[in-house]
Amino acid sequence: MDQSKAIEAFAATRMYIYRQLARQPSNSLRVGEISNRLRSVPPTLSGHLAILKRAGLLRATRHRREIHYSADMVAINDLISFLPQDCCDGQMAHCRENLALLKTLS
Repeated sequence: MDQSKAIEAFAATRMYIYRQLARQPSNSLRVGEISNRLRSVPPTLSGHLAILKRAGLLRATRHRREIHYSADMVAINDLISFLPQDCCDGQMAHCRENLALLKTLS
C-alpha cells in the first residue's frame, strides 16, 4: 500500500464505515443501510464510499438496482502491515508493543 492510499483511509467517518462493513456476518451492506447507520445524506456518503473504494478498502457489487459494499479484508491487512514499516526510524525495538499487538491479531 502506498502512503496516499493510507492517508485517504484514515478519516474518522471512513473508518467508521469500514468498521461497520467489517463487522457484518455477510460482510456486505446496502448503501441505504450504511446511510441509516451513519445518519448521513447519500451525497456525503457517496464521497466517503468512493474514497474507500479508491483506496482499495471496499468492494462494490450491484444487486439489481442497489449497490452493496463490502470490506476488503486483504486490503486492510496490507494497510496494517504498511503502518509499522517506517516505525521509529527503522528502530523496530522501539515498536515492540505495537508489533506484539499485531501478532495477537493475526
